[in-house]
Amino acid sequence: MKTNYQIILNKELEKIEKSEKTPTLLLHSCCAPCSSYVLEYLSDFFDITIFYYNPNISPESEFTKRVAEQKRLITKMPLKHPVKFIEGEYDSNSFFEIAKGLENIPEGGERCFKCYELRLRRTAQEAKNNSFDYFTTTLSISPHKNASKLNEIGSKLSEEYGINYLFSDFKKRNGYKRSCELSEIYGLYRQDYCGCIYSKAEAQLRNARN
Repeated sequence: MKTNYQIILNKELEKIEKSEKTPTLLLHSCCAPCSSYVLEYLSDFFDITIFYYNPNISPESEFTKRVAEQKRLITKMPLKHPVKFIEGEYDSNSFFEIAKGLENIPEGGERCFKCYELRLRRTAQEAKNNSFDYFTTTLSISPHKNASKLNEIGSKLSEEYGINYLFSDFKKRNGYKRSCELSEIYGLYRQDYCGCIYSKAEAQLRNARN
């Protein structure tokens, strides 16, 4: 039976609501548009810090552009708790190392799974080093991302680093639709590819066919 991660998240949020303490959450973000709904949704429950670690993004100018949009969104959104920001290092070599031999795999396959783990592992390390209560990622909001695989990796890293992973599938509750609405409201730059050179090539091929 397929796991319903929204039910798991609901139960965790109910538990947090009953607590007197506002827990801290290190939220890995892939881009401002994807983070918009997640911030709106979770800011009532957590003291959130965005961790922007995406070495898959190419070229570096694209990475810089997305960082700027993420920072701008944080300053514009009216959220219950102020959102902090940590910019991760841009180490594209780490992505190309895990992508070796998988360059021709279609988006959504094994190369992407390795990329999920690369980014989530670095997030878990940052969360552990800075004593966050939870960590998670915005990635599951995308219709192109495998929520089951993301949560499987998150669960594994949670055990490895001894820090709570917030199970989620942010596509639920019309999350992706709401992220599109918020992108319109805040005039966010929405890219047409995930970030890596391989997804960009696929997007260009799709556009050429249309």
